[in-house]
Amino acid sequence: MPITVISDRIKFFINRTRERLWVKPLASCVLSIAGALIAKLADYTQLAQILPSVTVESVETLLSVMASGMLVIATFAVGSMVAAYGSASNTASPRSFALVVADDVSQHALSTFIGAFIFSIVGLIATKNGYFQHAGHFVLFILTIIVFMMVILTFVRWVDRIARLGRLGTTIEKVEKATAEALKRRRDAPNLGGRPVESKYYTGLAIPTDSIGYLQHINIAALQTYAEQINGYIAVAVLPGSFIVPGRPLAYIDAESLAPNDVDCSLVTSAFLIDKERVFDDDPRFGLVVLSQIAARALSPAVNDPGTAIDILGILTRLFVGWKTQMGSEYTPEVKYDRVTVPELSIQEMFDDAFTAIARDGSGAVEVQIRLQKMLSILAAMGDDAMRDAAIRHAQRALAYAEKNLLLPEDIATIRKISSFAFDDPLEERY
Repeated sequence: MPITVISDRIKFFINRTRERLWVKPLASCVLSIAGALIAKLADYTQLAQILPSVTVESVETLLSVMASGMLVIATFAVGSMVAAYGSASNTASPRSFALVVADDVSQHALSTFIGAFIFSIVGLIATKNGYFQHAGHFVLFILTIIVFMMVILTFVRWVDRIARLGRLGTTIEKVEKATAEALKRRRDAPNLGGRPVESKYYTGLAIPTDSIGYLQHINIAALQTYAEQINGYIAVAVLPGSFIVPGRPLAYIDAESLAPNDVDCSLVTSAFLIDKERVFDDDPRFGLVVLSQIAARALSPAVNDPGTAIDILGILTRLFVGWKTQMGSEYTPEVKYDRVTVPELSIQEMFDDAFTAIARDGSGAVEVQIRLQKMLSILAAMGDDAMRDAAIRHAQRALAYAEKNLLLPEDIATIRKISSFAFDDPLEERY
């Protein structure tokens, strides 16, 4: 199997393991056990002749203090993190939970606290049973001091982070960052490294699936390898984020020299990873959906926070402007897999994900409608025809919502004036 196929799978697997809370604590436990026992190696050297003496009682006292304290701190850390995770799900969106769990500082802190506890327990047991000699006691003492310093520095850093983790602003920043990274990856490879689709009609042998769920990842390198083996071409029919049902074609194979019965469908379907939930990595639209959901929750009568929705509109505009500005009109993507065609993201669908819920749920808030129309006018002026069409369509739709739900004629007149960019006919002729 080519290295590119393996690396593509490993990269996606690493991103998923980062979202598992137990991975880093487990690694720290293994390292702690190894660190506590590695001090024994000093007893097999001549270091005992030059190292100062350290009493066994002092080492046992330090390890006992650490063992008793770290268990309490680790328990406190878990409780604080669970509360932060619950806050993130309740105040922002449950779909942002994976990003909050993947917070590196919190995972590092929990790993350090648990690792220090395991280190002290293993070191204490080994010391009380006479496992170490003179040099081993000194090395264990030094390691204990180093672990103490790591715990103190980690705790100070973690206290600052846990005060923000789970807050609405922090969660929004994480979602924006994940969305921006996904957009950047798709901007650099709009066809996921394959060739662009030349026709909206698919030809060839359809490859369906028996799975149901969301498409999380496509291993384009594996599809390229199989296409080369059969001397054919593969057209991908779905993108990450699509909801897959049994019988829906994932791809189409065009190989004139290959009979339909000779096609190994399992090699194709195995390149499509389908699971229960959407992920941010290869699915920029998911990030737009989550940001829109956060804004919609803020606009609900129970929360009534139009300021958050206005902030989200600014973030969405920043993401779309960055998408258009960085790609540019002269950009030509690199084709790494010339036997695989992949469709590009639809600007219309991206705008639907971003602005539909905000226009609907913010239709009764004049400040939200004003900001929405202004942001859409900015995007319409970016010089991209597809983006302009999408912005005009959503501006007209938002105006229709506002005319139906705003109470004051003055507010409606203000929205009409701002949204005039979305209509070809003059403002006075429309009203």
